Amino acid sequence: MPFSSLNRLLLLLSFVLLFFTPTSSAQTTEASDWISLFNGENLDGWTVKINGHALNDNAFDTFYAEDGILKVSYDKYDQFDMQFGHLFTNIAYSHYVFRVDYKIFGSGLADAPSWALLNSGVMLHAQSPQSMRIDQGFPVSLEGQFLAEGATAGTQTGNAVTPGTHIIYNGALTTDHIIDSSSKLYPLDEWVSFEAEVHGHDLVIFRVNGEEVIRFTHPQLDESDQDALRLMQAGARKKVSQGFIALQAEGQPIWFKNIQIKLLPDD
Repeated sequence: MPFSSLNRLLLLLSFVLLFFTPTSSAQTTEASDWISLFNGENLDGWTVKINGHALNDNAFDTFYAEDGILKVSYDKYDQFDMQFGHLFTNIAYSHYVFRVDYKIFGSGLADAPSWALLNSGVMLHAQSPQSMRIDQGFPVSLEGQFLAEGATAGTQTGNAVTPGTHIIYNGALTTDHIIDSSSKLYPLDEWVSFEAEVHGHDLVIFRVNGEEVIRFTHPQLDESDQDALRLMQAGARKKVSQGFIALQAEGQPIWFKNIQIKLLPDD
């Protein structure tokens, strides 16, 4: 269907209201305060978007809370069928430190892509789930990639991945989809701590178990990506300086806990 003026207007309204949502009244709190993003009991405060499914259709109970842990499960799936999923915060953020503990375990679904084995992550500065196409696998965003020993997608965790975006790395624009961190892979069934320090458009730092593993600057939309281009056509700026946070489900069971954010003052 042609991208009509009405469609463009609707997307623009969604983008303005949701991608550029104010970063919350919580920013009036002291920057030293850690805020829990997960109540340990349910998915309140989060929005589900799974490829091929309507907004907030948590197909097959992919995401659920149990024993204070946010879990990604494929127990009710017959097949993966490229049903990549993301669980988004309901608030957009710009300057913050995000931290989470994750544990990768078990094995992925047989028909999931080989690179999705022992692979998950967190999406930062993500477009709103409301602005995604129903059959869009990944939000335009910056990803902190989580891998475990045995993964086929890399030899270290904490990589930077750029769906629909580009970044400046080591002082130069890189169009690589995956930029390797200096970390290592950790064993299956082991809790790993990940932290992202985000200063809007200016600087992003990833840390694994307290050690810095990569830093980059000036994220921007990739005009050659259809979804990034669609956002730009709807009025989004090429310069990416804020967005939503989304935990990933891409065919591999994973658990998340201690999901927190500390809001930072604008630089």
